[in-house]
Amino acid sequence: MKTSIESLFTDKTTVDKVQQKLPKLFQVAELETTRGGKVGMEVGSLRERVLVALLIHQFGEENVKTDIPITAAEADVFVFDKAFSIKTLSNSLSGLKLIWTVDAQSAFKFSQEYEPSCDMIFVHINWSKHGGLYCIPKKVQLEIFNKIGRNEYIKLPKEGTNPRGVEMQGKALKSLVTHTDTLKIDIHWEKEKIDFDVFERWIELWAEDDE
Repeated sequence: MKTSIESLFTDKTTVDKVQQKLPKLFQVAELETTRGGKVGMEVGSLRERVLVALLIHQFGEENVKTDIPITAAEADVFVFDKAFSIKTLSNSLSGLKLIWTVDAQSAFKFSQEYEPSCDMIFVHINWSKHGGLYCIPKKVQLEIFNKIGRNEYIKLPKEGTNPRGVEMQGKALKSLVTHTDTLKIDIHWEKEKIDFDVFERWIELWAEDDE
């Protein structure tokens, strides 16, 4: 049993598996949440489950904790009792959502109080191009945060618009993913032809006890 997150990025068998399977699993997540030709916001939750399932597969269910206390605001999962946030982003590295909120006052308060508090597992999805799976240590986030300053790290929604949350600036994100201490698996994001029915498994569950 591997005993640290680093093995996810250094074990060749695991790296190969991530490169081969993650695009397909994320494609299924998109198909699951697509309505009227558009991918819904709930795709983020499904992607997070895919990544947590990878961690459980790699490290064992006993070493991956998903029942997170409310006081751990930024953490999405614990691996060997170490907190990680999970973030995913499609297309360009233009900005990364740190918190979803429609309240301008809450967004401003968050922007003034925020400081990176745990390591980050980040996936850059870039269909038909290259992206990757990253592990960005807390110390790297704090280094960039302190180097460029709060106002250059965090982007508030424009006044008078319908705010959907607070983002990390694109230049901060690019500094994080290119840092020498950030772990990375390069991924080429190619879609496959998948015959997928979003209702099939639910129909099968309804039919389980039918004669």
